[in-house]
Amino acid sequence: MEKLMIAGGYSLKGTVRISGAKNSAVALIPATILADSPVTIEGLPDISDVQILKGLLEEVGGRVAISDHDMTVDPSSMISMPLPNGKVKMLRASYYLMGAMLGRFNKAAIGLPGGCHLGPRPIDQHIKGFEALGASVSNEQGAIYLRAEQLKGARIYLDVVSVGATINIMLAAVRAKGRTVIENAAKEPEIIDVATLLTNMGAKIKGAGTDVIRIDGVDKLHGCRHTIIPDRIEAGTYIILGAAAGEGILIDNVIPQHLESLIAKLREMGVQIDIKDDQIFVRSVPKMKAVDIKTLVYPGFPTDLQQPLTSLLTRAEGTSMVTDTIYGARFKHIDELRRMNAKIKVEGRSAVISGPIQLEGAKVKASDLRAGAALVIAGLIANGVTEVTGLEHIDRGYSHMVEKLNGLGATVWRESLSHQEIEQTKNA
Repeated sequence: MEKLMIAGGYSLKGTVRISGAKNSAVALIPATILADSPVTIEGLPDISDVQILKGLLEEVGGRVAISDHDMTVDPSSMISMPLPNGKVKMLRASYYLMGAMLGRFNKAAIGLPGGCHLGPRPIDQHIKGFEALGASVSNEQGAIYLRAEQLKGARIYLDVVSVGATINIMLAAVRAKGRTVIENAAKEPEIIDVATLLTNMGAKIKGAGTDVIRIDGVDKLHGCRHTIIPDRIEAGTYIILGAAAGEGILIDNVIPQHLESLIAKLREMGVQIDIKDDQIFVRSVPKMKAVDIKTLVYPGFPTDLQQPLTSLLTRAEGTSMVTDTIYGARFKHIDELRRMNAKIKVEGRSAVISGPIQLEGAKVKASDLRAGAALVIAGLIANGVTEVTGLEHIDRGYSHMVEKLNGLGATVWRESLSHQEIEQTKNA
C-alpha cells in the first residue's frame, strides 16, 4: 500500500493531455460482450477499473488483449457464467455486465456492485427496465439473477434520470425483439459514446443524448473499432487545478462543450480561461470571487467535480455554497479539508466554504475517487507537505496522475506505507 506525498506551493505550467473517459470505459468494455466477433476500443485510460473489467471478461471466457491504450475483446467463446462476487465487488460499474449478459444470453447472475461509498445508489431503475423487457429478477444470496425466455421491446419511463440505468437498458435492448423506447433518459456524453459503439456494432439506436432514446432490436451484433471520448471529469479536475495553482496550463484532448457548466462557474469566479477546438488554457488569478454551485444531471454542473471545486473555493473571497442534489453523502472530503485549515461546514446537502484561507499540509485520507482529487488539489496549494492515503480510489479514475502533475512542475511522489500506517488504515 502507498501514500501520495505532495509538496505544496509550486506554480504549475505546461501542457497536460487528458486520457480516455473512465465513465465511458466502464460501460464500453461490458458492451463488447454483445458482439459475435472481436471489438477494439482505442484510447482507454490506464486505470484500475479497466484492469478489473478485463479480468471479469476473461472469467466468462472472453479473450482480451491490451496494447498501449487499446483493448481488443474477442467475445465469441464467452459463456453465461455467474459472477456473484470477487472482482464484481471492486467497482460500481460492474452492473453493466447485467445488461450486456442479459442482452446476449437472456440470463445473467451478477453480484451487487461495489465502488465508492457515496450513500444510497439503488439500482431499482435498472431492474425496472429489465423487467419491462421481459426478464424476471431475483436477489439470491447477495447476487442479482436475471432470466428471460426472450427479451421484447418496451416503453420504459425512468422515474429518476440515471446514467447507469439508461446505459444498462440500452445494452439489454439492442438485441431484444421489437422497439424499446427509454423516456426521461440521461443525456451525458458517455451515453452517446456507448450508443456510438453499439451502432458501429450494428445496433439501431436513435436519440442518444436526448431524453428519449429509441432502439430497434437486431438479431446479432458484430465487431468493430471504436475510439473513446476524452474524460471530461479528468479534464475538469486539471482545469480546477490550473485555476488553483496554474501560471498557465494547457489542457489538451478535451471536448469543451462537455465542460460548459464548469467553465461558466470558473469565469464567474474571475479565472482566466481560453478555449480552442480541443484545448482549454487556464490561468490562476490573485483574487477569486465566491460562487454558489448546485450539482445537476447533465448538462448541469457535474457531481463528480463538486469535490475538486470545493478545494478551489477555499481560495475565493467571501462565502461559497456547494449543494449536491445527486449524492447527498458526497461530503466526506470536508473533514479532511478541515484538517488542512479549511473553514467549511456541512448543512444537510450543502457545504458552506469561507475564504480566502491558506491551507496547511496535513495527513489526510481519500474516502472515494473524487475526494482524492480534491485532496490532491488542496495539497498543491497548501503550505508544506500533504500526505494522502487511500490511493486505491484515485487509481480507479486518474491515469498516471503523478507523472502528469510532475510534468506541470509539481513535486509529487508515492511512498510505501509503514506497517503501522497500514494497521491504522485498516482500523480507520
